Amino acid sequence: MATATASSPVRDTGIGALLRHRAVGKLLLLALAAAILVPIANAKWASGAWPDALTVDLTEPLAKTTDWIIDNRDSHPLFIYFLGHVSNAIVLSVRGVYLVLLAAGWAGVTVGAGLIAWRVAGVKLAVLASSAFAVCGLLGMWVPTMQTLALMIVAVLASVVIGLLLGLAGGLNDRMFRILRPVLDTMQVLPAYAYLLPFALVFGMGVPAAIIATVVYAAPPMARLTALGLRGADGGVMEAVTSLGATGRQRLFSARLPLGRKELLLGLNQTIMMALSMAVIASVIGAGGLGDRVYQALSTVDVGQALAAGIPIVLLAVVLDRVTGAAGERTGAHAENTSPLRGWRGWSVAAFVTVVVALAARFADRVDWPTGWVVNIAPSVNTAKEWMVDHIYTGVPVVGGTADWAANFTSWFLNPLRDGLQGLPWWSVLLVVAALAWLIGTWQTALTAVAAMAAIGVLGVWDKSLDTLAQVLAGVAVTLVLGFAIGIAASRSKRFESLLRPVLDVFQTMPQFVYLIPVVALFGIGRAPAVAAAVVYALPAVVRITTQGLGQVDAAAMESTRSLGATSWQQLRKVQLPLARPALMLALNQGVVLVLAVVVIGGLVGGGALGYDVVFGIAQGDLATGLVAGAAIVCLGLMLDRVTQPTTRRGHSAKKGA
Repeated sequence: MATATASSPVRDTGIGALLRHRAVGKLLLLALAAAILVPIANAKWASGAWPDALTVDLTEPLAKTTDWIIDNRDSHPLFIYFLGHVSNAIVLSVRGVYLVLLAAGWAGVTVGAGLIAWRVAGVKLAVLASSAFAVCGLLGMWVPTMQTLALMIVAVLASVVIGLLLGLAGGLNDRMFRILRPVLDTMQVLPAYAYLLPFALVFGMGVPAAIIATVVYAAPPMARLTALGLRGADGGVMEAVTSLGATGRQRLFSARLPLGRKELLLGLNQTIMMALSMAVIASVIGAGGLGDRVYQALSTVDVGQALAAGIPIVLLAVVLDRVTGAAGERTGAHAENTSPLRGWRGWSVAAFVTVVVALAARFADRVDWPTGWVVNIAPSVNTAKEWMVDHIYTGVPVVGGTADWAANFTSWFLNPLRDGLQGLPWWSVLLVVAALAWLIGTWQTALTAVAAMAAIGVLGVWDKSLDTLAQVLAGVAVTLVLGFAIGIAASRSKRFESLLRPVLDVFQTMPQFVYLIPVVALFGIGRAPAVAAAVVYALPAVVRITTQGLGQVDAAAMESTRSLGATSWQQLRKVQLPLARPALMLALNQGVVLVLAVVVIGGLVGGGALGYDVVFGIAQGDLATGLVAGAAIVCLGLMLDRVTQPTTRRGHSAKKGA
């Protein structure tokens, strides 16, 4: 009797615990809702296609809006007294910086870049910076490099100023931080391509639209990290400063900003990298520079010219990333620096040497990069590309060629996945989105995801969005398989991780545009090459997050299982993977966001779907088509982020914090 009495509560407790589990409760509610709603939806919309009655045709109003903007650019007060002045200020700023760079000449810019890197990051990076600019000249890309650098300087300065102001507001005011956080979260997950068309519509094709799009894309990380740095200031230090009678301004400049210096420099690093990436992509709307050379070369499938312009982009990205990253690591080391050239003396010497070199080059009539020093790599690269087409593009015995792989991937994976998604009833897609978002988040998360997905149908691009979604899902699947495998291997071998680290560093600094060059050479044009570029772009982030997550698993838990005789596979499956679940979910989220960003740009290389509509809208001036596609991309990115980003209930979090 006692045994039965004792066993019953155990059994009841187990069942009760299962029923009380939050995920099980959500699944039961979803099953109940599906049982009620699915028969009704199936009876009303049996075809499964998005109903025309729920579609809003925005072509006419957008066309009228476009016509109104074009007709009133030169006459309406909004353009004359505000937007026109903004546009002129941007043009003058970029032109002024560009003329200064040209006046300094190749010698002045190369030496100046090296001296700045020396003052900020040391001798090794000074050599790297000077060498990188020299290579840009050797490839015959000096003038485009200066154009891109001028765009970068203006865009980064504006992004830093705006980001600092927003970060200060969010860091010093709790209410402003709560308002800014979801906005910055959303802006950071949206593909860069989605920013182009609205500004191209208002400012026209050219530098102003490119700069403003770049600033809007690059300012959020500066704002976010500034706010986090200010809010994370040591409480003891702040109390000590306050007890000494410091005013709010004194506390900000003497304590908060110095304590948050590392976060500020990290924000600067992220802003610079995102600005470079966006400045290159913005060539689609007339930004010029290196991105324009890549864009023009890709449009004619001239891989040699695309690579000649792509290499300077990569070099700029690597130099900027290394220099700003080293500046953050050296923060606080100035007090230990005993060099006689520390502080303002060093900067004065650097400025003096730069001016002397620039003047010497001008007096020697050596301002422009000498044409005799240019190495034209395009013919050799195109010859190599033709050799690949002849030998490994198709017809390779047993394994097949790269074109065969692309065709098989398209026919075996992309087409069935696209057809399967498009064959699902629209309401079932919304139900699946709601279930996924609610299971890993809250009902607010699910509502946002469903609203974003439904907005795609309302815009009338349901099938095209599902085509893009199919490419994203296929790319994410490949990325996760490769990324988790490589990350697990790196977490279990220090030597492999050390060998992999510089490769990941380089790949993570390259702008999205550059990844299109090798896939065009290897796979040609189509949806599979677009997915391949997306996989290569997203893979480094997934590998790095996975490696860090597995490496940070509690050593005591690992030692405990090892002492019990667990094998390496059992440790990985039973301990490391469960404990590293938050990092793996973050890797999934980042993989989805990054794959979407490049799949959309894949419209330039035959990716089709929403990316093609954006490219078509820009190229043909059909801004209605482009804007609808851009809005759908925004909604798709928002939905994917919410579905793959775990969130907790506010009440639960607050209770836990209490």
